[in-house]
Amino acid sequence: MDKTIIKAIDAHADELIDLATKIWANPEMGWTEVKAVEWTAEVLKNNGFDVEVGVYGMPTAIRAVWGKGKPVVGFAGEYDCLPGLSQDVCSYQKPIVEGGIGHGCGHNLLGAGCVGACIGLKAALEEAGAEGTVIYYGCPAEEQLTGKGFMAKAGAFTECDFTYAWHPNNSNHSTMGIYTALEGGIFEFQGRTAHAAANPHLGRSALDAAQIMNIGVEFLREHVTDDVRMHYYYMDGGLAPNIVPEHAAVKYFVRALSRKATVDAFQRVMKCAEGAAHMTDTTLKFTSLGGIYPTMQNSVLGQAVQDARALVPLEDFTDEEKKFADEINQKFPQYKAGETLPLDYEDETLLNYNVFGSTDYADVEHICPGFMVLECTESSLAPGHSWAVTAAVGSSIGMKGMIRVAKLMGIAAFDIMTHPDKLEAAKAEFAKSMGGEVYECPISEGVEWPYK
Repeated sequence: MDKTIIKAIDAHADELIDLATKIWANPEMGWTEVKAVEWTAEVLKNNGFDVEVGVYGMPTAIRAVWGKGKPVVGFAGEYDCLPGLSQDVCSYQKPIVEGGIGHGCGHNLLGAGCVGACIGLKAALEEAGAEGTVIYYGCPAEEQLTGKGFMAKAGAFTECDFTYAWHPNNSNHSTMGIYTALEGGIFEFQGRTAHAAANPHLGRSALDAAQIMNIGVEFLREHVTDDVRMHYYYMDGGLAPNIVPEHAAVKYFVRALSRKATVDAFQRVMKCAEGAAHMTDTTLKFTSLGGIYPTMQNSVLGQAVQDARALVPLEDFTDEEKKFADEINQKFPQYKAGETLPLDYEDETLLNYNVFGSTDYADVEHICPGFMVLECTESSLAPGHSWAVTAAVGSSIGMKGMIRVAKLMGIAAFDIMTHPDKLEAAKAEFAKSMGGEVYECPISEGVEWPYK
């Protein structure tokens, strides 16, 4: 059935490319992806899916279903963008809107690629007369890292026997390694204002508190395991140098390779904040942003993708596309003329290295077996979350990667759905990895509802 899937996706390639291009040209931040949802839902409806928009109480979430019975496979699509990454399709930094938003993580391709996988898988199941259910989940706000958590809290993904997702990348490979867990929060300090020169003794500096907290965290780095990452930025630090700041705020992300280590490190960051408030005679307000799990890649599902790689031809990148990618690469210090590949698109074996970024798809992988595929959609040196990514994923380079990965996921999902032994093996591996634990959503009641 691989040929059926490939043929079906090729037949809809123009439709998928049009969808990805429109989303790229009309970027929307997390929780506001109204146009992307409308266009994605329209394509799914036109291809025979029963589509619900606004599911799980979330205005920009989608649940689109085709088929009946078991097995049930879910595809986790995304379509949100990033701040400050507006960029034209060109080989040098050129914002379309100065300081504007843009698809510097390739989510315009991500959601559309999952749509393509659903279309291809539907065609194969129809031709085979096989029973099974295909679900497209349109997931808001991955860049805010809690979209799928909010969906899971409302019951999403539990109906699935397994799921697939993918992410744009600068090479054709996937890893069994871990993407880190994450916990986020905002620490606000409230002090008392005063004239910083005439009567500073009357003031209580909230900025002092924020700085002392951050100094404490800097010292804390020596006393956590090597996998812990703690990063922050100042959201507010006062109004003028001659005014004692009565308010300051710092936003934190803490990551580690396990959920337990992440929570432990975050609690220690919290103690730094509490201590800073005591030291400066200020008050502390903490706002939880929620958290996510580390990934738990399923090797059975991963191997099905690797098997599919042998069946789907590599991207046929042209000399012009390679020249474009090479020109982008030249903007980065790692570039070596005559040595750096413009596009790294030869298939790799299934690798096993850890990634210190994070994804909320990890929560889905703790609900049922799951696997996230990586595919080449950008130049080989393009850093994540950069103008170079925005440029490439709006070009034919990104579109070709998207079409291929749709085929890979469709073929892999059909393989699992029509081989009960492989599905059972995937479930057994999932159960062993969970070790008897049950997924508990890290989006607590104290996390603010994101839709305004």
